[in-house]
Amino acid sequence: MSLKLRNTLTRRLEALQPITPGEVRMYTCGPTVYDTAHIGNMRTFIFEDLLRRYLLYKGFKVIQVMNITDVDDRTIERAIGEKRPLADLTEHYTQRFREDISRLNIQSTEYMPRATEFIPQMVEGIKVLLEKGHAYKTPEGSVFFDVSSYPAYGQLAHLDPQQLRTGERVVDDNYEKDEARDFALWKARKPSDGDYAWPSPWGEGRPGWHMECSIMSTHYLGDHFDIHCGGVDNIFPHHENEIAQSRCMRETPFANLWLHSEHLIVDGQKMSKSLGNCHTLEDVLRQNYSPEAIRYTLLSTHYRQKLNFTFAKVQESQKALNRLRELVRRLEEVEGTQEEAGIQAPDKAVEDALDNDLNISGALGAIFNWARELFNLLDEHKLSARSAGESLQALQRYDQILGVIYFNLEAELPDDLAALIREREEARQAQDWKRADAIRETFLTRGILLEDTPTGTIWKKA
Repeated sequence: MSLKLRNTLTRRLEALQPITPGEVRMYTCGPTVYDTAHIGNMRTFIFEDLLRRYLLYKGFKVIQVMNITDVDDRTIERAIGEKRPLADLTEHYTQRFREDISRLNIQSTEYMPRATEFIPQMVEGIKVLLEKGHAYKTPEGSVFFDVSSYPAYGQLAHLDPQQLRTGERVVDDNYEKDEARDFALWKARKPSDGDYAWPSPWGEGRPGWHMECSIMSTHYLGDHFDIHCGGVDNIFPHHENEIAQSRCMRETPFANLWLHSEHLIVDGQKMSKSLGNCHTLEDVLRQNYSPEAIRYTLLSTHYRQKLNFTFAKVQESQKALNRLRELVRRLEEVEGTQEEAGIQAPDKAVEDALDNDLNISGALGAIFNWARELFNLLDEHKLSARSAGESLQALQRYDQILGVIYFNLEAELPDDLAALIREREEARQAQDWKRADAIRETFLTRGILLEDTPTGTIWKKA
């Protein structure tokens, strides 16, 4: 079965047919680095990481570009408000972002360009649109895309052509309503921009947000590439505008498949700072949850379904991971003296699920059903050493896709907790059960479970 993905543009499941056989080129909208990314952003980046990992698992070469938006209304406004250089502000939050995706085991992309590195190329692209009659200048020195010049405008967001408000202009980077108006390709410098402006034939200013992505994506991936990803909030206006200006600039389809992940909500409510539920990764980690449990939580709901994030769900994710890691530990202990029984790994079921628009729930279901049968054989001492080894290899294969089982598996305890485990071992040998239990409780307050096994005490996140 070939990989099929739901194309937002056509609203259909479509087989992935790479333009270059064996190679997938994809663009994933990255962060705007004026603040720390929240877990809703991370949900989208983890969906894109799952897609990337599965493509690699299937043997494709992947060329992925994720942009850094380091100039827009919000970055400029914050830099001026904090009286710090724009480059200093955006570098700080770019590094925070890189640290966060590393902590969530999100793979590095081949390219991560910054918008400010491509402003001359953006100017050239705007020139092309002006020459072709798809754009027009304003007296103050801005350039706008003429929506009426592109009859297919609105196809991605399924806008009603009769309701398009052509001839009206929107200059802000964020629309307040789902309405289509001519959008800024180049924004003339205004007093509130401070010193942040670049030269152009139309006067000093800066590119529009949409133009940034069109230029960075095609610079690395070519005028026609395979996949463009983002969150559902990017569908309109950002991706709709990208399609319009890119197709008019280059006269190619631009991207073949458009994939969008749904919103993350928290405790059944939309995230907002006013509700105090707009969590960053650091916020969640401070509560003693592990990065791998957070990754599993954000990964385990299908990308086109809303994800209701709760701390109870993170705890359940940790339990699920603990079970898979316990399976790894027990499989590694199997010796050749056990019976020659085994069970086939569910490769086909996992791949069939993921080939169906990345059906992660189906893939995880197949893995856990198989794991349950393996535990039964282990409990009955019926699993052969050969089958144990093959099962470990299967878990490693699946974790190439999931990135959670072996991630941080060998993490070391802080020295003070490692010393406490040794102290507890001594207390147990002296039959000082009160002290041993007290130490176990100390670990529980830190979100860590201790388990006594025939080969010694092991620890795991609660």
